[in-house]
Amino acid sequence: MEIYLDNSATTRVCPEAVTVMNRVFSEDYGNPSSAHIKGMEAETYIRQAKERLSKILRCRPGEILFTSGGTESDNLALIGTVHAKKKQGKHLITTQIEHPAILRTMEYLEREEGCSITYLPVNSEGTVSLETLKAAITPETILVSVMHTNNEIGAKQPLEEIGRYLKAKHPEVTFHVDAVQGFGKDMIYPKQAGIDLLSVSSHKIHGPKGVGFLYIAEKTRLAPITFGGGQQDGMRSGTENVPGIAGMAAAAARVYEDLAGETEGLYLLKKRFSEELIGIEGVSLNGPALPKEGDEDTWKKLSAPHIVSASFAGVRSEVLLHALEEKGIYVSAGSACATHKVSLSDTLQAIGLKKELMDSTLRFSFSVYTTWDELEKTLEALKEILPELRKYSRH
Repeated sequence: MEIYLDNSATTRVCPEAVTVMNRVFSEDYGNPSSAHIKGMEAETYIRQAKERLSKILRCRPGEILFTSGGTESDNLALIGTVHAKKKQGKHLITTQIEHPAILRTMEYLEREEGCSITYLPVNSEGTVSLETLKAAITPETILVSVMHTNNEIGAKQPLEEIGRYLKAKHPEVTFHVDAVQGFGKDMIYPKQAGIDLLSVSSHKIHGPKGVGFLYIAEKTRLAPITFGGGQQDGMRSGTENVPGIAGMAAAAARVYEDLAGETEGLYLLKKRFSEELIGIEGVSLNGPALPKEGDEDTWKKLSAPHIVSASFAGVRSEVLLHALEEKGIYVSAGSACATHKVSLSDTLQAIGLKKELMDSTLRFSFSVYTTWDELEKTLEALKEILPELRKYSRH
């Protein structure tokens, strides 16, 4: 029996997405830029996908731009904003716990474009303060980029507070949100939240890999960074990935069909699993603290339903990961979005995790296909493995 608990890295593609993609691959395979009927059939899939996604976000179909995924969407949002607003200023604000697609792009913009970057700190639960953001804004600030949900510890940010403040006090500042871990787990309405740019990736919501989109609010100033045939109104040249786009739209429609019910189920699994985890000797949780009785609603505002980060004192995460793998249980030692390189986590450092626990942390991430039986078997495996591994620990 395989137990897959690495859904923040990628998810199983849902049947709805597979069905429509197979049809596009084998029957409606035209190039959407072609003038004949096969091209028109392909273009219809793109139009329908925009309509489905815009309905979920409560925006206009024309505000959806298809990309190859979250990384490209983040790069376009940041670099495109800098290029479009370079006469206005070169100061950018983000947080210390962003995904590498943001942090490495910020480093590039500082190094190659002469931008000034402010990295906002977070508290021990991974939450950024609105007051800290207010203090960081200068007359040169052109962009604020804050993620919806942290991919390692599941901390959610106060985006509506930030968006309302920016629109009221600094409407000239573009507000970007990396929602790769939040879309499909939360109701997100960019216009209501004052968000100008929103990045989404398909393969985190049971859609195919290699496709995503960037929501671009009407009148947002953004310069293209990809050039060629002028597809998507010149904002992102290149033949559209029609099967991927159709599959992503089908996956999004499925996940939002009963989002409230499915996320409630995930929160129940997360709470129960987390409570059992901290009952194991030498195990501690990272991110938003578990709720006390009556505080569940507040907890849900701060914590994503599908991510549990835990540290295992006296055991290296890589060793524990492979020990679980031998039992058919698949987890992550952190973000799976930076190849196989081993490095200290920006997020764990930012929340002030003890140095001795930095290399002893695993991430368990769930999906709607995760069952309590699977989590119970994982707990049993941990209780069996940990005492043995600690006998040979170098800590």
